[in-house]
Amino acid sequence: MKSTWVIAKRELGAYFDSLIAYVLIILFLGLSGIFTWFFVRPIFLVNQANLQFFFGFIAYWALFLFIPTITMRVLAEEKKAGTIELLSTKAITDWEIVLGKFLSCLILILISLACTLPYYITLSMLGDIDHGAVLGGYFGLVLLSASYISIGIFASSISNNQIVAILVALLISILFHFIFDVISNSFRGTLGQVFNYLGFSSHYESLSRGVIDSRDIIYFGSIIFIGLLFAQAVLSKRNWKD
Repeated sequence: MKSTWVIAKRELGAYFDSLIAYVLIILFLGLSGIFTWFFVRPIFLVNQANLQFFFGFIAYWALFLFIPTITMRVLAEEKKAGTIELLSTKAITDWEIVLGKFLSCLILILISLACTLPYYITLSMLGDIDHGAVLGGYFGLVLLSASYISIGIFASSISNNQIVAILVALLISILFHFIFDVISNSFRGTLGQVFNYLGFSSHYESLSRGVIDSRDIIYFGSIIFIGLLFAQAVLSKRNWKD
């Protein structure tokens, strides 16, 4: 576990040293703030103390677009530079490498989400706000972000080209983000329910309303684990070839 934290800290430091973290956080806050307070359904015009549109925009657009740009380099760059082999010589397992990269990306997203807490504080001062829904929304964003990160890390593991990595991550994310929902609306009965369950939206929307259901947690936990497991399996292939 110590090796995992070492990798996570090194990766997180690289984000801040290269200004990637600062640019991400500024864009994240700028876009989410503008759309939440001034455009589409601005809070002041709706006259309701809730962050539903904020969670909807962040979940369906900001994180969906930003996270693949973070994860595209985590393994692809290491493979291209050959430094992934150096990590292996230091008695670090492939799982520790993958988990360390995952934690660094997740911490960066958590920092970005923490910077939006003033929105919540401001609204709670302006009117009666559903604190349960807000906490559920943030919890849902963390699980959703972790799922996108695991998908992005898997995509980054299959190529040493960052452009390929981001495209693969977006394609897989689109499947869970849009396609399963569209397919579920085309079918009725059990088949429609299956496709609806496979999509992110139904699980996230439940959490964003403040309803903490173990089925939603298990769903996101499964996506996270499978994505990281696939990434670890791809990395392990180089050992089989050797």
